[in-house]
Amino acid sequence: MFEFVRANTRWLMGGLLSLLVVAFVAPTGYSSFMEASGASVASVDGHGITQAEWDAEHRKFTERQRERDPRVDPKVLDSDEGKMRSLQSLVDQRALAAAATGQLLVVDDARVKAMFDRDPQLSSSYRTPDGKLNTAILAAQGLTEQGFVQLLRKDIQMRQILAPVSVPAAPEQGGTKLGDLAHVALLQQREVRWQKFVADGFAAQVQVSDEDVAAYYKQADTQKRWLRPESADVEYLVLDANALKAKVSVSDAELRQAYEANKSKYAAPEERRFAHILLRVDAKAGAAGEKAARDKLEGWRAEIVKSPQRFADLARQYSDDEASKAQGGDLGFNAKGAFPKAFDEAAFALKDGEVSPIVQTDDGFHLILARETRGGAVRAFDEVKVELEEELRSASARKQMQALSEQFTNLVFEQATSLKPAAEKLGLSIQTATVARQPAMGTTGVWASPKLLEAVFAPDAVRAKHNTEAIETAPNQLVSARVVTHRPAAAPPLETVSPMMRAELVQQRAAALAKAEGEKRLKDASDAGLGEPKWVSRAQPEGLPREVLEAVLRADASKLPNTFGQDAGRAGYWVVRLSAVGKPKEGVMSSQDMARLVAQNWLQAEGEAYVEALKRSVKTSVKVKAPAKAASTP
Repeated sequence: MFEFVRANTRWLMGGLLSLLVVAFVAPTGYSSFMEASGASVASVDGHGITQAEWDAEHRKFTERQRERDPRVDPKVLDSDEGKMRSLQSLVDQRALAAAATGQLLVVDDARVKAMFDRDPQLSSSYRTPDGKLNTAILAAQGLTEQGFVQLLRKDIQMRQILAPVSVPAAPEQGGTKLGDLAHVALLQQREVRWQKFVADGFAAQVQVSDEDVAAYYKQADTQKRWLRPESADVEYLVLDANALKAKVSVSDAELRQAYEANKSKYAAPEERRFAHILLRVDAKAGAAGEKAARDKLEGWRAEIVKSPQRFADLARQYSDDEASKAQGGDLGFNAKGAFPKAFDEAAFALKDGEVSPIVQTDDGFHLILARETRGGAVRAFDEVKVELEEELRSASARKQMQALSEQFTNLVFEQATSLKPAAEKLGLSIQTATVARQPAMGTTGVWASPKLLEAVFAPDAVRAKHNTEAIETAPNQLVSARVVTHRPAAAPPLETVSPMMRAELVQQRAAALAKAEGEKRLKDASDAGLGEPKWVSRAQPEGLPREVLEAVLRADASKLPNTFGQDAGRAGYWVVRLSAVGKPKEGVMSSQDMARLVAQNWLQAEGEAYVEALKRSVKTSVKVKAPAKAASTP
């Protein structure tokens, strides 16, 4: 559950990370999984999820799993259960988005910017050294600037939706902390002996003929699993502002002219430091009260003009501004526009060291002292020359891009059977590539764009070999491509995959023999072949595979010994004899660690229940049949 969060919101609140961990389940085959009919494989809030969307999500899911654990078996990732997990992840994602829409959760641009500025991981990953958004990184990930902003906006909405289950707690039940109860459940020990039967031990007994391999090759599931993806050899043109910028040169005279015209841009913002004395006048005091306040301030002003150091003493003693009086009325450094209009105009008209006439605002009557000025200095030409040249070259490239974009778009459309006219007219080079409908993991550049790939493999582009329309693959980047050779999805020749298929058949049949031998051993009540007794628990599994350990802890302990079998997939078939149940050992885990663990598990359970409730509220449905898990027999 929540797999999508790993891909789209790496910066999501840490408390939810426990919700993201989902253990792999060993694959079990079933034939109808990919045979759902209709245009959609699932539905969320009345909107369908297509097979193509599922395929794209599964590709991302697979990439994320490989990044986290390069050793993971690709067959597990591409198994029916692995594919089902990626579909459930996509359904969860759409359900949360639908819930955010239904609750009218609006996130304005200021909040998105604040999140981007605040998050160090985002800033380091997506900012250029000068602090701007790194559009090149976004383009490499197939994102536009607008798409990235929308991604951040969705993340904030997700935070709001998930807020009710974002803070773990250790609840109590009947006066007894659940942590104490869970301590027993988690650390309870069970004494077991076991014997395992693994496929490798039976492989020598398996005979696989060429006819067996050929028959296995022809099976629909096998063909689908070994299918070579649809691909094409293409030629393409790229109109790119960065490439245009590389050809732009700017003279010193142009740089000087731009510098003089924009000097204010290279000036550090001026800030002034002021202090003030405020006297408030009760509305009931009327004109007499105002006159009394003015008279006091006039008298103090005369003192200050003679002895400027008196300002701070008078402010501490008489000012009605509680926030600044203790600091002698000091207001710190501020830019113009920070104060009410009358105060602002009077303050910024002063020179350092001057005291203002009496200033009236809605707060009352003020005396203002200008203390200090900083900023306002203009950076020298040599200091900004490189930066200015970059700006002028970028501006020139954008201008060229705007002028050429329409020509590019029209030429690839009007001369639809060739890219050569557009290349010659605009001085572009025709490039070549071999691409698949789904990009390979780690693909960057223009061929990471799903929109471009969709256009390349569109029926008209494949059949007639026409140019695609001009596709925006990144900000200020247009691409048009033309299929030269198209290769439909197809199974590889039998002779190419025969060795791998033979190995698969040997593994399958050896596993069946191992299971049969294990089931035969179950009927033998003796201790022959069983190992030495060991105490196991969730905290100390003693090397038992997850499926076997769970079966041990679920097994009926009312009548001992209890002998049962458990299929653990690639880990073999296990015959287990449960002989005793014991209390947790002291010191295995502190009560504090246990309380934290229980709080995390509690949060996970609440989070999963919460998302399931949201999914029911927006009416989700999955139209493909889920795989059956291997049955346990404790």
